[in-house]
Amino acid sequence: MSDASLDAKLDASLNFASLDIAICGAGPVGMALAALLVGRGLAPDRVGLLDAKTLAHAGADPRSLALSQGSRLILEEIGAWPLPATEIHQIHVSRRGRLGRSLIDRAEHGVPALGYVARYGDVVTALGAVCARLGVRALRPSRVQDCREDAAGVTLTLAREEGGEGERALRADLVVQAEGGLYNEQRGRAVRRDYGQTAIIAQVWVGAGIAARAYERFTDEGPLALLPQDDGYALVWCLRPDSAQAVLALDEAAFLARLEQAFGGRLGHFTRAGARLAYPLGLNADPRASARTVAIGNAAQTLHPVAGQGLNLGLRDAAVLARVLAHGTTPADLARFTARRATDRRLTIGLTDTMARIFTGGGPLQSLLGASLGLLDALAPARAALAEQMMYGSR
Repeated sequence: MSDASLDAKLDASLNFASLDIAICGAGPVGMALAALLVGRGLAPDRVGLLDAKTLAHAGADPRSLALSQGSRLILEEIGAWPLPATEIHQIHVSRRGRLGRSLIDRAEHGVPALGYVARYGDVVTALGAVCARLGVRALRPSRVQDCREDAAGVTLTLAREEGGEGERALRADLVVQAEGGLYNEQRGRAVRRDYGQTAIIAQVWVGAGIAARAYERFTDEGPLALLPQDDGYALVWCLRPDSAQAVLALDEAAFLARLEQAFGGRLGHFTRAGARLAYPLGLNADPRASARTVAIGNAAQTLHPVAGQGLNLGLRDAAVLARVLAHGTTPADLARFTARRATDRRLTIGLTDTMARIFTGGGPLQSLLGASLGLLDALAPARAALAEQMMYGSR
């Protein structure tokens, strides 16, 4: 089915006025939640997806996503797997110019892969097809202008994009906020930290790549990750904002030389780079829910990409919320969800935040933890615990 026909099917029921559950944000986390809810018995015409982008627009997004083994299991459950993705069999963690490294291997953990690298567009296209097949209702493109909660439910005021109808109201028993956006575009939440870093993302190619091996390299300015994707690597390079702007301004040859200087020669020479994009990095989290509204994914916690946990934590949010709401959609059920997610969120946010702060800007703690990478490599139980958290979260 083409993207256009999927959009037409998803948009076919624009005249609905009330829902049991309205999901604001039809990205991977929002659509996964909708599919999980229907799979657990909720009527598809009582679950709604709202998003400002069409499915075709979202499907054209070339950004790369790191999916954990646990996320694959969630996507398999709802029929959105397999999809185009590159397996990660090993993760090599090291510090540039310092002692200490660790290698995490799938063979130690009895899994087909530690994770997968996929394009955002491929993930949302697969999930869009699932939601269309299940009959989930959708308003897209549609923008939520206002959200007013009362004792009985929530009233959403929607503004259709140009060419559509005017302002209208939608009523829902519960609202799930699943639209995250970039850190610098979000209003402040209970926990907020500006890391003073910018991430540069691009597709890059090397002369001597190692199949299915990902790299997390800690430099003086921040983490540099290379994730295997197709015949190259998805790059996430964290730098101070002024350094990032200077690197973005370089021509391709100078950019590749600067990247090779930062990463080292483990993969030979960097030979080619695709288009470069940049976005600011910060922590912005608030796990609380109100009586009728709850946030999941980036709408609940925006993380530094150092451990690649943002989407995976969001998909775990969706899986737990679907299990809870399958038994009830009351304020007590939302409180139960928040309690069940507390440990995994706290551990994942804490781990990511600690890594982001320590491996930025040098200092004695960075040297100490750099040396601890060698210790991690020698201690199988520690490696197993870290891999378990990265793949599945706290269960």
